[in-house]
Formats: sequence, C-alpha cells, structure tokens
Amino acid sequence: MTTGQHRVGKPDGESDTGPTDDDQLPSLTEQMAEQLGGWRGMVESSIPVIVFVAVNIVTELRPAVIASVAVAVAIAALRLAQRRPIRHAVNGLFGVGVGALIALRTGNEKDFYLPGILYGIGYGLVLLGSAVVRQPLVGWLWSVIVAGGRSEWRQDPRLVRTFTWLTVLWGVVWLAKVGVQAALYLADMDTALGVARLALGYPPYALLLIITIWTVRRVTRAQAIAAPVTG
Repeated sequence: MTTGQHRVGKPDGESDTGPTDDDQLPSLTEQMAEQLGGWRGMVESSIPVIVFVAVNIVTELRPAVIASVAVAVAIAALRLAQRRPIRHAVNGLFGVGVGALIALRTGNEKDFYLPGILYGIGYGLVLLGSAVVRQPLVGWLWSVIVAGGRSEWRQDPRLVRTFTWLTVLWGVVWLAKVGVQAALYLADMDTALGVARLALGYPPYALLLIITIWTVRRVTRAQAIAAPVTG
C-alpha cells in the first residue's frame, strides 16, 4: 500500500496502528543498514582485525595487539566525538580487547581469535536449541528489533514455521563458519585464521539478514493480501 491511499473501513480522523501492513515496517535496506551499522560500521569493525593480522605478519604478537586495540579505541573515540552511535564500535572494542588479553597471557597469536570462535559455537547451539523447543530465537529477535516488542507471530502457525526454519538456517551457517575457523585454529594457521575471520564475518551475516528480512516480509505481505477485507 502506498502513501496517500485511504484504508478500508476506517472513518476519517481515526488513526490506524495495526502492525500488519508492510508499509509500517522499515524498508529492507533500512533494516540491513541498522543491523550492520551501515557501510562505515562494517568497515570500522573490520579495521582492528586487519591491523592485527598485518602487524603480526610484519612484526610479532605484542605490537600487533597494541596496534589493534589502539585502532579500536581510536574508532570508538572518533564516533563519540562526532556524536555518532557507538554501539558497533564498543562491541568491536570489547571483542578485540578480550582476544588481545588472552593472546598476551598465552603468548600465542591464534588465541586472539579464540573468544570469537567460542562465542560462535555457543550462539549456533543456542539458535538450534531454540528451534528444537519451538521458541525460535530469530523470531524473538525480530520482535525486539523490528516489531517494537510485539510477538503476534507466536499465534500465527505459518510465521512460527517460518521463524523456526530461519533459526535453523542461522544456526547451521553459524556453526559452519565457526567450524572453519576452529579447524584453522587447531591447525595453528594464524594468518589464514585472520583472513577467515574477515571473510566469514559480515558476508554470511549480511546474506542471512537479507534472506530473513525478505522471507518474513514476503510471508506477512501474502497474509495481508489473503485476509478478507472487512468494514
């Protein structure tokens, strides 16, 4: 439904707050930008890892850790000074900081990536477990992030099935990509692990977001069209 069209069955002056119309949701590109932090958020979250990989190749562990943490702090400070959202920068700083601390304590470069691997395994298992108990995590995240806390999808069998298979898809992809990183970690392939961390970071995440947003919007749009017009 386009802007300017009148809704059927609603008297003039009465507002309609129904959540079923597709035009009340942010566009696919707006939702993608919000979750990825825009192109700047994607670039900035990748820079500390790129710095760590590059400096570690040229020098050794300690300078690489110092450089990556310094870059992460500088990015967060810059966004704060510009009064821009710092959620993605803070998340990146926390991840880099934990990895750097572990790597410094063990003296092993590959341990920089260990927190991300462990987090990925846990997240993948939680996703699959939520689907098994018919409380698909993707559905609840959709409720919080997109639907303003509403959870009407729990009363809709078709949406429950949709969110369940989407949650399984997320879980399988998450475990697959973390499995590649774990294999490189166990094989002591530090540089390849860094490259894999970057390659298997945002690209699969962006693809999963596109599939999720497109699928849910398609299902809700089809249901709105199929619903009988009343009033």
